[in-house]
Parts: sequence; C-alpha cells; structure tokens
Amino acid sequence: MINLMYLVLTALLALNVSSEILNAFKTVNNSLNNSTANIEGKNIQMFNSFEDMKKDVARRAQAEEWEAKANKAKELADGMNTYIVNLQNRLRQEADYDKAKNTYNEGSLEASTRLMDEEGEGKKLLDELTKYKNALLNIDPKITAEVGKSLPIDLSMPKVQDQTNNTWTAAYFRMTPAIAAMTILSKFQNDVKNSESQVVEYCLSRVGRVVFNYDQFQVIANASATYLMPGEDLTINAGIGAYSSKATPNVSVNGAPAVRTPQGDYEIKTKAETSPGQYVKHVVITYTDPNDGKVKTVTKDIKYTVGSPTGASVSADAVKVLYIGLDNPISVSGGSVGDERIAFNISNGTFTKDKPGHYIVRPGRPGTADITLTIDGKPQVFPFRVKNVPDPVAMVGASKGGPTRVNDFKAQAGVRAELENFVFEGVNFNVTGYTIVCQGSGFSEGLQFRQVSGASFNPVRDLIEKCRPGSAVTIDEIKVSGPGGSRQLPPIQFNLRP
Repeated sequence: MINLMYLVLTALLALNVSSEILNAFKTVNNSLNNSTANIEGKNIQMFNSFEDMKKDVARRAQAEEWEAKANKAKELADGMNTYIVNLQNRLRQEADYDKAKNTYNEGSLEASTRLMDEEGEGKKLLDELTKYKNALLNIDPKITAEVGKSLPIDLSMPKVQDQTNNTWTAAYFRMTPAIAAMTILSKFQNDVKNSESQVVEYCLSRVGRVVFNYDQFQVIANASATYLMPGEDLTINAGIGAYSSKATPNVSVNGAPAVRTPQGDYEIKTKAETSPGQYVKHVVITYTDPNDGKVKTVTKDIKYTVGSPTGASVSADAVKVLYIGLDNPISVSGGSVGDERIAFNISNGTFTKDKPGHYIVRPGRPGTADITLTIDGKPQVFPFRVKNVPDPVAMVGASKGGPTRVNDFKAQAGVRAELENFVFEGVNFNVTGYTIVCQGSGFSEGLQFRQVSGASFNPVRDLIEKCRPGSAVTIDEIKVSGPGGSRQLPPIQFNLRP
C-alpha cells in the first residue's frame, strides 16, 4: 500500500500549487488506481478458487458457507466503491469539468473545500467509511478477531500544521487542490478493495490454501513528498503491486536498504538536503518473477525539490553591505516557491549563479543596489548599500609605528598593508611603492630620503643599517593595490630605541 499522507499533508501547505506538485499527485493517483486494479484481479482469482473448492465433495459445504461471507464482503466493497466513484465525478464537476476535453481544473483549491467541507460531503464520506468498516467486521466474529486490527482503513484524525483544520474533513479537503482530493479519494478506494481482499482471503483460508500465480506486476516507487523544507523527513516507498511471496523484492534507495512495512511495501526515511534546490533519490528494486523464475531489476528516480521555510528573502552571506571589487555571496529564498521559479537581477553591478539559491554579486559603484526577485511574474525588491572596501593599515612587521627597538626594525623585510577587522576573510592589499625618510642618530649628514617601487626594504637596506637608537624613520606616500583599485595610505613613523 502506498503511504500517501506525508505527501498530501506537505503539499497542502503550499497555496501556490506548482505543476510539479500537481504532476506528483497525478502520478500517485495513477499508481493507486493500478494497485486497486491488481487487488481486484487477486480477488477474482480467490472467488474462482471457491468454485474449484466446491467441486470437492468433502469441502463443498464449508466452501459454500465461507463463500457466502466473502460475497457479503464483496457486496459491501462494491457499494462503497460506487459511492466514492460518484463523489469523484461530483468533484470533477465542481472543478470546472470540460466534457469535450475530459479535463478539469486540477489545481482548484475551492472545489474540494466547497463540496467536501462546506456542503458536508466529507462528513458523509467519513460516516460511510465507518459504516463499511463496521459492517465488514460484523460479517463473522472470526473475521473481526483475525483481521480487525490489520484492516487498512484508517479513519483517525490526521496530524495537521494549521490548527484551524480541526476536523477530519478540513484536515483532508479544506484548501486542497482538486487532484490532491481526487488522490485522497483514490486512496480510500484502494483501502476499501484491500480490506475486501483481506476478508475474502481469510474466508478462503478457512476452507484451504490456494497458491496464486499472478501474471502481471506493477513496480511501485513513490516519495512522501516532492516539495520539502530543509531537513524535513522524506519517506520513499517502493514495492510490487499484486504482491506475491515468490516475488519478494530487495529494495534500496541510494544504496541504502529499505525496510518492509506491514502493508507489504518497503520504505526508507531520510532527511531533505539543507540547501534549496532539486534533488533525486535512486530506487533499485530487484525481485524474482514467479512466472518464469528470473531475477529482474527495475530502477526508478524519485525527484523532489527542497524549498525555504520562510517567505521570499535575500541575504548577504557575509554582511548587509555589498563591497566593490569583491565577490559578494548572496543567498536567495523563495519561501514555499522552489528555486526553479525565481528570477534574480541587480540594478548596480553584475551577478553569476553558482548553485541553487546562491549567487555571486559584484557591484559597480558606491551608493545603493536593488536586488529584484521575480517569483511567478511578481517582482520583490530588496535594497542594499554599496561601499568601497575600507583602507588597510600600513605596518612594518607587527608595528604600526611609534617607539620600536632598532634591532627589531632592522630585522623586517619591508612594508605591508593589513586589512583589520573586516568581515570578509582573505581580502589582501599589495604595497606597490613608498617613500622612506631617515634622520637623527646615525645620519650626521642630515635627512636621507628615497622613493621605492614595491614593498621590500632591499633597495634601502643601506639606510636601514645606518639606523641607531635615536633614529627617526618615516614611511610616507604608501601606495597599495587591492579590491576597487589603487589607493594611498597615511604615513607611519618609527622612533628607534635600544
């Protein structure tokens, strides 16, 4: 049995129903219908087995007794199935059914709300399903004892995130896309036929065992959701329709083994990725076909999208300011809308997209820059300030000037520029030139002055070696290059001491 409810309850949170979600519901709905058809084929085989058993004089009376009870289960299931089919037809009409094209508005949020909630058909459905379940179990006390706890019809109140959906009908059908409501009804159809099958199989077992030989198999692989929030649980169900013990499958998801559920399918639970984007889980199903005894393998890809748990937003990963000359990383969130439906633009500068939900922005000039997100044709503007990278600090070794031991000063290799306490890491400036002025002790001839290209002290090493305690060294006209271009830094002065 395909576990749909996580998919349904997750998708109900998104009022902007994407085509991917609608397609996911159609896929699951088709899988349910195929599974229901396979169950019906199994039920027909079991009723044929009653006919075979009645040919055995020794078992005829017993076979006729339990066949009558099985027929009662079939009568109840057929009635319930007809009720649900009629309800599905009414739902199509509510969703603007086009008879000529045989289509309806699958994304309509009003159709199921109006029919099932406001007009009370959801409450009637719950009442009918409850009556069906009770009538099925009341066919015989032995049936109640054997299959009462395993019937797949779960009529309990599902968990909801919106606490205003505090009734069974509201939880399933309020503001639910029409195709999702249709899928929920198909799920109950499947439960009804599956319940019939369990009862008929038990009735048959009271007469004797029958070996089934199914001639068709429907490989099933579905995810609990195709749109998730970061870190949300993802459940993948896989198995074979018309399940046979001779075709017991081995199921793996991305190489990890899946666990068989009480319903006969297999599941593995994992976590959605933490970054928005589109992802794929690879499901591999290996089984033995009982018809020819050959091992067969089927691979299916489960695709889903990870979105953002909040409304649309843009944030700078490093700061709330964009800096000229730097690669400014920007994270983008579209709330309940996936990355594939977001268009990004900036008014001042250029940008590149390096992964889903993440951009690199290079602003053009100081001032402001507007980042615009266009989601399903609706633009939202996020303003940012644009600044130059601040000036670095000129240093010799670890000193910015002032009293310095003469030997420590002579041991340095040159002038450097350090960008202190800046939010971006790894931003560097290179010294391209400076002027050095030496005077005082050691310079009896007077002030010594030179201009140097580059950062090294090598061109003026002779001057530096003449320095003594009492010398004064000024480094001026310090030119540096870095993000945003070239600039000149303030001078630094060293008073040398022993």
